[in-house]
Amino acid sequence: MTPVRCSSGCLGSVDVSVTMRRWLNSLMLQPVVVLAGGLSHQRDISLKSGRTVAQALRRVGHEVVEADIDSSLIKTLRANDGAVVFPMLHGGLGENGALLEVLKLMGIPYVGSGPATCRISFDKSIASRIVAAAGVATPQQVALPHDIFRELGARPVIRSITERFGLPVIVKPARGGSSLGVTKVDDVADLPQAIANAYAYDDMAVVEEFITGTELAIGMVTTSERTRVLPAVEIRPVGGVYDYSAMYTGGETRLTAPADISGETAEAATEMARIVQRELGFSGISRVDAIVDGSGCPVFLEAGAAPGMTATSLVPVAMEAAGLDLGEVCSQLVADVASNHD
Repeated sequence: MTPVRCSSGCLGSVDVSVTMRRWLNSLMLQPVVVLAGGLSHQRDISLKSGRTVAQALRRVGHEVVEADIDSSLIKTLRANDGAVVFPMLHGGLGENGALLEVLKLMGIPYVGSGPATCRISFDKSIASRIVAAAGVATPQQVALPHDIFRELGARPVIRSITERFGLPVIVKPARGGSSLGVTKVDDVADLPQAIANAYAYDDMAVVEEFITGTELAIGMVTTSERTRVLPAVEIRPVGGVYDYSAMYTGGETRLTAPADISGETAEAATEMARIVQRELGFSGISRVDAIVDGSGCPVFLEAGAAPGMTATSLVPVAMEAAGLDLGEVCSQLVADVASNHD
């Protein structure tokens, strides 16, 4: 360590090499605007994710501005000309591709998937069909708009569901996240209320067969050069269902990374994630959720273009298991976007 003489004449213990390196890094690293918040049901989670990413980027030397989605956003973006946007928005305008269309319109570079990929992956009924067409195992599923019950009546539709899928089933909003509006139904008498709960978050409800097995989350980091599939995280909620409470309450879920599964199943999960990434076109940080059935086959459940990055989120756990630093990963993604921006 090199002693440094202060203006007052005292000797300080500042490491000149470290200080100089940090200063040089700050000159070379791209400034970043982290977007978080918005008005979706997942606003609070988005703010936590945004703060996590912003702190990680600052830790590795980036100048970071944190911004919410409001009427002052465009002014903020223009005031930070040359910055790369890092969206950490869950649900609503952030995850359905709408805000990204505006960023593209303004010629602002951003980390993550494009608007079309976001729209497709955000709608579970569409993404599931695309993935199934590529040969990936998926649950049997039906997507029901709210109007169908008014036109046909609830009773015949519900009867058809139970005849096709049996019980239990999972009911969830077609577009949403954080397991909001998701219900496991064991009794047919509870199915109407479960569907109503899903409609509270979206006008399209998805009902799919319930598959018993080991639940996995497989994170991915995709740059212009390659996709790195992270170790699968095994999810074991104390209450048996990975709902909103289990996701964001400490101690409610046990996470194991890498997952306690066979090497063959782990390879199959990795290959499934690569197929999903290719078919849906994910960039940046994304995640595939799956369940390993009784035969050891990973079954696709859903995929997200904007996974949570909170203290209890799955992708940061996978990054740690892979020996990756969140700040360095995010910085690499920013650099990749900046270097490839027209």
